[in-house]
This record gives sequence, C-alpha cells and structure tokens, in this order.
Amino acid sequence: MNDPFDTTINEPPFDASEVDHLLFSVDRSRATFAWKVAGLSTGALHRRSVPSTDMTLGGLLKHLALCEDRFVAEFLRGEPYPEPWRSVEESPWDWCWTSALDDTADELYALWSTSVTRARAAWLDAIGDGGLDQPAKLEFDGNHPTLRRALVDLSDEY
Repeated sequence: MNDPFDTTINEPPFDASEVDHLLFSVDRSRATFAWKVAGLSTGALHRRSVPSTDMTLGGLLKHLALCEDRFVAEFLRGEPYPEPWRSVEESPWDWCWTSALDDTADELYALWSTSVTRARAAWLDAIGDGGLDQPAKLEFDGNHPTLRRALVDLSDEY
C-alpha cells in the first residue's frame, strides 16, 4: 500500500507478526480516512462543522499530516519537524486547523499524502533497526515510550 489514497485493505494473515498487525492497523485507519475525504472539493474541505467553528475536513487532513510528521520527527528520529511545520511561527498544532482554509484541496491532499509516504518508510526503517521494543527518541519525564506505544498512539490519532 504505497499510495495513501489507495483504499484497498489487504489484511495480513491471522498468524502474522505483531509488527505486521500494528502496521496494518495504522494503514487500515489511513485507508478509511482516505476513503472518507478523497475527491472532496476545496469548498467541501473548507466547510466548517457544527458546532465547531474551527473544525473542517481540510483542517483534519492537515492535522493528520502534522501527526504523521510529528511521530517521525520526535519519536523515530529525534529531529526537527519537516516543512511546512518548521517554518510556522506559531504553534503548528493551532496553525494547521486555521491555515487549511488557505489551502486548495490538491495542496491538502498532497501534504497528507507526502507525510504518510514519508512516515511509512520511516516506520519500516525504525522497526527494522531494532523492533517495537526499542525506546523512542522522545523523552517524557526521563522515560522513553517504546516504538510500539508510539505506533499505537499514531493509530489512535485517526
């Protein structure tokens, strides 16, 4: 599953490894999300949802692109966020929701697709270099979650 907008769900065998099941779980969530937002116009992606005045599907696309990039940068690599997040002067967590109104559907789809493609490769590399039990780069109160925990958290974002 290389194209983030490919909504084909290829389930692993029932006896597949834990890694295969966890990666499948994230990809199934991505595919479900893609199925729900793919092909919407810029106007549809900008439409605000009631009762929220800030929530749009475009904002959600941009938020999930940020989540994908965050897990790669903070948990897997211990490096700064990539663009466009790195250049944002305010919190990217606030900016992604409001700035999505300035983006076209094509720009939002491309941003999410690029982030997912980058994240898929980074997860495969990180897990291949030490498995799910290795500590993530990010530290919380002197502790590091495992990559397993980070992958589960990414899945929960969807």
